[in-house]
Amino acid sequence: MAKHGKRKMKKGTKAFIILFILAILGVGGYFGYKHFFNQKPTEVKVVGNIDKYGYTLKDTQPAAYKKMFDELKDILLADNIDEEKYAKQISRMFIYDFYSLDYKKAKTDVGGVEFVHPAILDNFLFNAEDTYYKYVESNIYNNRNQQLPRVDEVEVKEIEKVAFDYTTTNEAGEKQELSDPEAYKVKVEWTYTTAAYDKYQSSATLTIVHIDNKLYVVECL
Repeated sequence: MAKHGKRKMKKGTKAFIILFILAILGVGGYFGYKHFFNQKPTEVKVVGNIDKYGYTLKDTQPAAYKKMFDELKDILLADNIDEEKYAKQISRMFIYDFYSLDYKKAKTDVGGVEFVHPAILDNFLFNAEDTYYKYVESNIYNNRNQQLPRVDEVEVKEIEKVAFDYTTTNEAGEKQELSDPEAYKVKVEWTYTTAAYDKYQSSATLTIVHIDNKLYVVECL
C-alpha cells in the first residue's frame, strides 16, 4: 500500500492567507484606534454669568441647577438685595452642585467651588477629591457607565446670624485671624433622585461669611 504524505500548502496560497490576516488586523486596529484613542473630549462651555459677582453657569449643569442660577441672578440684580435670600440660595446651590456626582466629568470636577471661601479652597478641593469624589470615573468622552447620585430637592430648614471667628492663610503663608460678626448659619436638608442613595449624607450646617459684598461658604458640617 502506498503511503499518503501530507499535502503541502502552495507558497502563493500561504502568502495570500497571511496578507489577508494582516489586512484584517490592520483594519481592526484602525477602527479600534479611531474609537478608543481618537475621540475628542467634550468641551464645557459657560452659558450664563453674573458678572459683578463672578458666578458662572456651565452647559453641563442640569436644568434644576440652571433654574437656581436664574433665581440667584434675580436676587443679586435687584435694586435692594435681600442678603438672607442670597445666603439661602447659595446654600441650596452649593449642596446641589457638590453632592450631585452624575454630571461631573471626573473626580477633579468638584461642585460648589464658586461658593467656597478662597482661603479654604485648596484644602476643600483636596479633601473632596480624596473622599466623596474619590471613585468618580472619568467621563470626558461621555462613555461612563458608573451609577452616581444626583440631588433632588434642597430645603433650607433654618437660618440665623452669628458671630464667627476663623483663621486664613495669606499668599505669604502667614496665618490671619478673621472675624465676621454677621455671618450666617444655615441648616439644610436634601433628598436624592433615587432611593439607592438614601443612606448618603442628607443634611448639613453651613457657615457663610462676607468678603465685601459677596458671601462665601467657609464651613460645612
